[in-house]
Amino acid sequence: MSNFARVIAAYEREPGPLRILSASGQLGYGVLAKAFQAGLERRPHLIGADMGSVDPGPYYLGAGRMATSRRVSKSDLRQLLMGAVGNGIPLVIGTAGTGGGDPHLAAVVEIVREIAREENMSFRLATIGAEIPKDVVKTAARAGKVRSIGPIPALTDEEVDGASRIVGQMGTEAFIRAIDQDVDVIIAGRACDTAIYTCLPARLGLPMAPAMQMAKIIECASLCCEPGGRDSMLGTLEGESFVLESMNPNRRATPLSVAAHGLYEQADPLSVIEPEGVLHLGDSKFEAVDERRCRVSGARWVPAKQFTVKIEGATRVGARAICVAGSVDPVFIAKADEIIPAVEAIVRELVPPDPAKPYQLFFRFYGLGVVGGQPVTTLPEEIGIIVECIGSDEDEARAVVASCKQYLLHHGFPGRISTAGNTAFPFTPPELTAGDAYRFSVYHIMDVDALEPLFPVSVETVGG
Repeated sequence: MSNFARVIAAYEREPGPLRILSASGQLGYGVLAKAFQAGLERRPHLIGADMGSVDPGPYYLGAGRMATSRRVSKSDLRQLLMGAVGNGIPLVIGTAGTGGGDPHLAAVVEIVREIAREENMSFRLATIGAEIPKDVVKTAARAGKVRSIGPIPALTDEEVDGASRIVGQMGTEAFIRAIDQDVDVIIAGRACDTAIYTCLPARLGLPMAPAMQMAKIIECASLCCEPGGRDSMLGTLEGESFVLESMNPNRRATPLSVAAHGLYEQADPLSVIEPEGVLHLGDSKFEAVDERRCRVSGARWVPAKQFTVKIEGATRVGARAICVAGSVDPVFIAKADEIIPAVEAIVRELVPPDPAKPYQLFFRFYGLGVVGGQPVTTLPEEIGIIVECIGSDEDEARAVVASCKQYLLHHGFPGRISTAGNTAFPFTPPELTAGDAYRFSVYHIMDVDALEPLFPVSVETVGG
């Protein structure tokens, strides 16, 4: 009998509080062992962890690469597999390998197989694919079943075809199908973070509202605590409410910290839209159990009349090179708005863009309102400078940035005192190549009649 089957059978014989351990807010950056071990001692019914998102930008989805190092990712996966499989606890991992596409999922499964061989482990593994065929997306778009998120343009056939890959964000439904394949471990492609933790409660027929709200909070581990952290977090479902507790004794889940965290990341902070429904948070209640634990209740779940899937795709736009510099020259800093267009004009004359595909050039003077976008009322004593070029290839991007470096360094301006140079460079060479550049070309909501065909489940026995 698999770990999922064993846990389900035991719970159906003797229902009670359901304990779910969030091992990490995102695998690949290190799982704090002491807190994770403390979580294991609480005998959770499920261990879950997210492994990716769109937060690192479009590059990883488009390039098919992980944002995290393979070394740390393997260490984290080893710790979770040994803790879960070794103790007969089901394990669920979502958005494998940062982007959740086929290459990301394959890379993570390869690591898992290596760990199984090295540790002489054997378990049943389900994988869930998340890449959406482009013809499916184009058909839906032509039928008016795809709508943009925010300022993203309406989806065209050209944008779909130009994307390196397109993934759909699966919900709870796909994980439940995987559970029913008699498995011990589930590793999914692009997924809603909540689905990692709601799949077992949903499979057991427990109320969806508290399960979904709890999942929304614990997917970031102890980030909802005072002080916030990445330590493992235990959520305990108790009927229509749940209790939150960090596995680090120095972190406190208070009503204020939990409420503040539970209302973020949404255009409407009082509703969370999932493929299968909407979670309404307006009547939520947050009560202190003690100094370190908080009980939450009052959420409401409304099943969807129309299934929806968020789809994401990234398109290559060129190769990137950057130059990093700084300046303490007060006159240079004061005249930055005049210097930038003058240097750019010289560079575009010296390195002419291809009219058919001109390069993109960006000057960012940190300290002069780049991050916040607000007017600077008092000039800083020093600024950081990043010059970025996105060209058709690496050679073009590097050539443009190198010319920018040289003419920024020696640009003449009224009031200049020294001709030796306007800027200083922390690295040599100052111009650095940064690989391919991508943009999100697909960032839309797609109406679907059925979720199952989009997210196929495959099962294998690993090790043994």
